[in-house]
Amino acid sequence: MKNKQWTIDQIEDWIKDTDNHSNQLSESQAFLLIKQLEQEKQPSEKNKELRSLIYTKLVEKRWSESHRLDTLSKSWMEQAIQLDGQNIEIKKYQLEKILEACLEFDDFPEQLPVIRETDHSSTKKERAEQYYHLAEQFFQNLEKLEVVYRDLQNHFNVIEHDSRTEEMKKLVELYKQFEEPFLLISKATREYAKSISGIYYSAEQLKQIKEATNQIEQLSQEWKERLLQLTDQTENTSALEQLNDMIGLAPIKKRIHKLYQYLQYQKKRTELGFRTRDAMSLHMIFIGNPGTGKTSLARLMAKIYYELGLLEHETVLEVDRSQLVGAYVGQTEEQTMRAIEKANGGVLFIDEAYSLKRTGADNNDFGQTVIDTLVSAMTNEKLANTFAVILAGYPEEMNLFLRSNPGLRSRFPEQNLLLLEDYSMSELLKIGESVAKENDFILTEAGLTALKERIERAQVDDSFGNARTVKNIVLDAIFEKGSSQQSEELGTSAYILLDEEDFLPKKTENEDKEALVELQSLIGLENVKKEIKKMTAYIQVQQLRRQHHMKTNPITVHTIFTGASGTGKTTVASLYAKALKEIGLLKRGHLVVASRADLVAGYTGQTARKTKEKIKDALGGVLFIDEAYSLYSEGRGDFGKEAMATLLQEMSIHQENIVVILAGYEEEMQQLLSSNPGIRSRFSKEIDFPSYNRSELLAIIEKQINDLGYKLSEKASSLLVKLIPETGHSGNGRFATNLVQKIIQAQAERLVEESEMSKEDLMMVKEEDLQAVSEAV
Repeated sequence: MKNKQWTIDQIEDWIKDTDNHSNQLSESQAFLLIKQLEQEKQPSEKNKELRSLIYTKLVEKRWSESHRLDTLSKSWMEQAIQLDGQNIEIKKYQLEKILEACLEFDDFPEQLPVIRETDHSSTKKERAEQYYHLAEQFFQNLEKLEVVYRDLQNHFNVIEHDSRTEEMKKLVELYKQFEEPFLLISKATREYAKSISGIYYSAEQLKQIKEATNQIEQLSQEWKERLLQLTDQTENTSALEQLNDMIGLAPIKKRIHKLYQYLQYQKKRTELGFRTRDAMSLHMIFIGNPGTGKTSLARLMAKIYYELGLLEHETVLEVDRSQLVGAYVGQTEEQTMRAIEKANGGVLFIDEAYSLKRTGADNNDFGQTVIDTLVSAMTNEKLANTFAVILAGYPEEMNLFLRSNPGLRSRFPEQNLLLLEDYSMSELLKIGESVAKENDFILTEAGLTALKERIERAQVDDSFGNARTVKNIVLDAIFEKGSSQQSEELGTSAYILLDEEDFLPKKTENEDKEALVELQSLIGLENVKKEIKKMTAYIQVQQLRRQHHMKTNPITVHTIFTGASGTGKTTVASLYAKALKEIGLLKRGHLVVASRADLVAGYTGQTARKTKEKIKDALGGVLFIDEAYSLYSEGRGDFGKEAMATLLQEMSIHQENIVVILAGYEEEMQQLLSSNPGIRSRFSKEIDFPSYNRSELLAIIEKQINDLGYKLSEKASSLLVKLIPETGHSGNGRFATNLVQKIIQAQAERLVEESEMSKEDLMMVKEEDLQAVSEAV
């Protein structure tokens, strides 16, 4: 659709096809058609008419979804009217716009304050001031309504067939009838306030005020009745309706509907006089990964409890460990009780509840005191059933926390423990579209595909933020769009559509290069290049076979790199990670380099945790463990074996979500492989990195010098050859890099001693620069 140009006839047919299916209209497709029509330099009347009709279809789609006019809908209405002043269909929605404006003025008090003859003078003055401010507010609204009234008059000729048109006329005229009594009140209250002195006041002005207030109250009642007739909108949406409108959470919705029905049933029994000695607990536990809606659900539960009359209000007090746990004896009880008292009548929501009692915490940690104080309040005769406690947190941590606190767990019935599952991809995409819609943006089809790609990249471990992550991705795309716009003369779509490039910005020149192309550009390593190319080709084909539901062979991704220092193992590992991302095996394609110090701890129990943390960092990419044989030791008390055992276990758990490369010298690596059959079975592929010879080191040095913006003189080139041993150097590529840095530094030292330096001088590396470093080689 993005690259397709439609003819006028095709666009007309598309509009006709959507006449009876406006709710199935693709907003992004509509805007692509508008964008195409906007490109016409001198648009014809037909062009304008078609754009007006498409905007009308967009308004109809939004109206069918929510029965309200949001900011975008109102904007589209204006666009449609500007393009075609005779568009009758769009003008029908002007009534809805005017009605919404009238609803904004529905703020008359049920009963105006009364001024009694027996009131004290200060009270009379206070009441008079209240009347005066009411009158001021009315005249401000009246000015706004005048605009609405003119708007309505402009469209009477095309919307007379709507049954509500006459009612709308009467409604606006009714509002204008408030003008006379409010004018009288405005004048009379000001003079009345001045006339009050002790027990004296103007009886005539008081009489005028009373007559005016009676008239306003009568008009107010009629105004409310007419509004009710014109709209079927409800002032408040129930908590269950809000829950149903939430994306996903099907099991949770089913459970809460059953809970709601049960609570209604119990409430009805109580009203009939039946006794419920053991009332159901209102306390709940929400367990779920980040961004699964725990906080939003807590707020809805508070509203449900309030609507059922089980709680005095729907307020939710959100707290965490820092607001409950004190620094000294006695402070924790005070802070916890203060929070309970503040939440009384509503809900006390404790997020990341497991942080109250930390594993391995010493006796100075007062988290357990919070739990004890909380349990005591939940069972206290005075406080029980006057507030609800909702605990929330991540699955693994919450399960451990509840197992270690049976007294707390027993206060929450099984049916009140809710597990909020991760959102599916389709649900996450709907959330993304919803976030865009809330910010008056629309996702194109290509934008939706790009959003899916961004989500997949983020779904590498259990820290994925679900709805929270999706919201951040969409907001990031909005920022990318706004920050990349250059021209001030942009079409409408530039301010509304989120496209592929907004989610996946253009890569830099180096990022654009394919990994295997970069690999081929490396000097030497011919056998390594062949092996990497062979491996990636095999993996790619197996993936394609899997997509076509064909038989596949096991994919070998974990690899052993053997070779001396500086032979390019880390560089190739980085390109290997990038290549696996390009063919879709890895989601991130990053490289995490680790050594023994990053994996092994100094005491029991910490090595496994440390190793898992490093693995978590590498999920979606490649974990490169240099000098991996250092993890193996025959001595007792060495935790290297624990690190290796943990590594092998995690590799089985995460499978194709991580690639591990073990690297080191050939002989030592063979000893490692022989020490544990499990290692050899998982690392069946081995690639040897040969040391560089003289010509390869020369090529590496010359390339680095050129890449840095320098060039060698002929004499310098000749001397460079002599500086490198014929058999190469044990430092390999590292030796080449270090030598280049020394040469550049020597050139800089020579140049600062010269009086003048041309651009050519700054670039040229001479023979004396190499002589200066020859002794260090």
